[in-house]
Amino acid sequence: MDMENQGLNIIATLKEGINCGIKNILSLLIAVVLYVLTVWIPYLNVGTTVGFVKFIIAMGKGETADPFILFRKDNFDNLGNLFLFLGLQAMGIFAASIFMFIPAIVLSIAWNFAIYFLVDRGMKPVEALDLSFKVTNGEKWRIFAVVFIMVLAMSVVSGLLGAIPKAGPALSAIAAIFCAAICVAVESVMFKYFSDKAAE
Repeated sequence: MDMENQGLNIIATLKEGINCGIKNILSLLIAVVLYVLTVWIPYLNVGTTVGFVKFIIAMGKGETADPFILFRKDNFDNLGNLFLFLGLQAMGIFAASIFMFIPAIVLSIAWNFAIYFLVDRGMKPVEALDLSFKVTNGEKWRIFAVVFIMVLAMSVVSGLLGAIPKAGPALSAIAAIFCAAICVAVESVMFKYFSDKAAE
């Protein structure tokens, strides 16, 4: 993606994400379905969450994204740092929400890529949060715009299909899964952009 000082390009990010999603649609669908099925299972959901993050990282780097990475044993190797990270992130966002919620939304966006830096670079929790905050400085509205457009498109497509008599609910559910897969691909594109930015 073009990174010439103008910041994250919203349209280019969406286009690249959609192209990436179409190119990797099978592995994306498998990963999304596996994660949805396992996120409810205690303890296993910790490993599949880390694996899902690794899947997004691999896709962002242009590597072969294996959906079964969700079940690798080494996903459980660094749980201490993971839980410490999640605790710090949750406390920070909760504290920010005291100030009428908007600061919490801004902080959530600023810290969105911290978990990728934690897993990909083996950083300490505070370092990952700080790096994500720094690389998203001046980019938060663009990230918000990308997410807003994706959610809006998913809602419109699912709503229109859901209005079809009889088959509507099933078609809406299928569309939601496909849209979720594309959203994951767009997230991987944004991770790549901010990871490259962090390396500058």
